[in-house]
Amino acid sequence: MDPVVSEKMKKVLDILHADLSSVRTGRAAPSLVENIVISAYGGSARLKVMELATISASDTQTLTVTPFDGSIIGEIQKGIIEAGAGLNPVIDNQLIRIAIPQLSEERRQELIKLMKQKLENGKVMVRQVRHEAMEEVKKKNNDKTIGEDELVRLEKEIQKVTDDNISQIEEMGRRKEEELMQI
Repeated sequence: MDPVVSEKMKKVLDILHADLSSVRTGRAAPSLVENIVISAYGGSARLKVMELATISASDTQTLTVTPFDGSIIGEIQKGIIEAGAGLNPVIDNQLIRIAIPQLSEERRQELIKLMKQKLENGKVMVRQVRHEAMEEVKKKNNDKTIGEDELVRLEKEIQKVTDDNISQIEEMGRRKEEELMQI
């Protein structure tokens, strides 16, 4: 089987993992803010990518963001507020403190619903990779590059990799749902 198929599916899992880490639980985690887009220095980029600040969890309910350049602390605060994550950053001297509020039962259910949508999107992307791989294999069979036995073998391999990746996505979902339901 083409290693590109496995690599594409792995990329889908990596994207999904990063996406799920942005779904907040009741616990402080740097991943809640590291992908927020900040406008600074005449451009805009994600807080983590621009390496504008260090992000840490000082306890289970508080994040601290310490900008490397104190002159952009206001832009970072504004970006966090505008991200719509329900976080309220407060400037405290040369750092930003973000208190992570407890999640209500209603908000937990909303986040689980959002998480399930993200999981389903991940499954759709994996199935799209499978579809493209199957089309490629069928094309090789039609061109007589591979025989009928090889076609069946490759299709089974592609399906097995797909099933494994779907299982990993479902496991990610189970773990995230457990996190969301913890108080």
